[in-house]
Amino acid sequence: MNDSAHSPASPELSLTDRLHKKRTSTPASSTLRMSGGAGSLPLPPSERNKRPHTWRNGYSAVLDIGSTKITCLIGKGEPNGMLRVAGYGWRRSAGVRNGAITELQEAEAAIRATVAQAENMAERTIDKVVVNLSCGHPASRLFNVRWPIGGRVVTEADIRRVVTEGRVQATVQGREVIHTLPIDFTVDDTEGVSDPRGHLCETLKARLHIIDAATTALLNLETVLNRAELRMEALVSSPLASGLSVLDADERDLGSTIVDMGGGTTSLAVFGEGQILHTAQIGVGGLHVTRDIARGLGTSLDNAERLKTVYGSADLSSDVEDEILTVELLGNDVPHFEQISRAQLGRIIRPRMEETLELVREKLDGAGLGMAASGRIVLTGGGSLLDGIRPLAERILGAPVSVGRHSGPGFTRSVRLGRPKNIAGLPEDTAAAAGFATAAGLLFWAASAERPFSDVEFREAAPSGFLQKLVAFIRERV
Repeated sequence: MNDSAHSPASPELSLTDRLHKKRTSTPASSTLRMSGGAGSLPLPPSERNKRPHTWRNGYSAVLDIGSTKITCLIGKGEPNGMLRVAGYGWRRSAGVRNGAITELQEAEAAIRATVAQAENMAERTIDKVVVNLSCGHPASRLFNVRWPIGGRVVTEADIRRVVTEGRVQATVQGREVIHTLPIDFTVDDTEGVSDPRGHLCETLKARLHIIDAATTALLNLETVLNRAELRMEALVSSPLASGLSVLDADERDLGSTIVDMGGGTTSLAVFGEGQILHTAQIGVGGLHVTRDIARGLGTSLDNAERLKTVYGSADLSSDVEDEILTVELLGNDVPHFEQISRAQLGRIIRPRMEETLELVREKLDGAGLGMAASGRIVLTGGGSLLDGIRPLAERILGAPVSVGRHSGPGFTRSVRLGRPKNIAGLPEDTAAAAGFATAAGLLFWAASAERPFSDVEFREAAPSGFLQKLVAFIRERV
């Protein structure tokens, strides 16, 4: 043992001294301060953040079928990581109620017109689309699956076997699995493995998040698309798509909840650990507010929608008490008008918005996700554009959350409004509007070379033999 290495007279600088000397040449933004000491260590560069997103070649098309509007986007990814929309179309929805197809002919006509508008702008035709999943009462469940490996290296085939086993466990008669999302894997006793391929182990375990929906509703959706001469390339959960559009990577990692406030439904998705952990849907949306106004004031749905959009507020305040609005009433041979205060309109809107947000809170508190569901709340969708929605959401959703033995101000949910990010080419007056969040997220999904959140797709293998190819050829044309 060399005693001189520990001698006070040694000319070698101590670790703290060397780090202090190094600090003068290291930018402050790239250092990590050591607690309890004066030194700092340089943060290693994040290769994941530097790596550009990989896009598919060519253009992709998506279709967001909602209860109030139908949107089509045609676009592609660019080398700088941005999405660029080459063509867009949107119009009032028809034949759709609470996210489900109710009138095939009306829905077909609306879809055809929307797609034609996008095609004309993009100067290209499309025959396949990625579509949002909002019909069929989507449900979200978590599964823990074990698979014996026997001391060898984990392969791609092993992962697919684990996922297949999860899908088998999740099978419910009358429902079809849409997403199979591995949250993480456990390799023997090593937890939190994101990609187990190449690991040696005896047993491989997986946490799977599976989203399914009613088969008949999906068949009706596919039928109307076929009638509109479109092929459904993939189905993507609406709140999952919205999360891709409006959340940063750090928000998805640390824990955030998307609340997508649509016309017929309000859907939510909880993100954490860089994955989507839970989804839920509530059968209340902006159209219910519009109907409340129409009934309460005795006016038409169109007038009620205009009043809600222009003058409506979810948060009553004294400064609107004296503002007077003119409302045209129904059921008169000649136009008949009545004057109301803006505060009176707000008193009709607020109870429905409170009900919606309280239902969201119940879904979050009942999800059993602990800290993941206690983080930031991000409101998006057309309903989030209602004046005063954020302060109301902060009071209802931002109240203290109990997580295990902890509760109190340290665990309150913060609330912000979410808008699509990193996308260019949307209409100028709506480029930041929350109403395009789902469509923008669908385009991100469709244009990505790899499926976000490691979603595992199950497709039949292409026929290899001559006879198999001949049978497949005949099937496609009969």
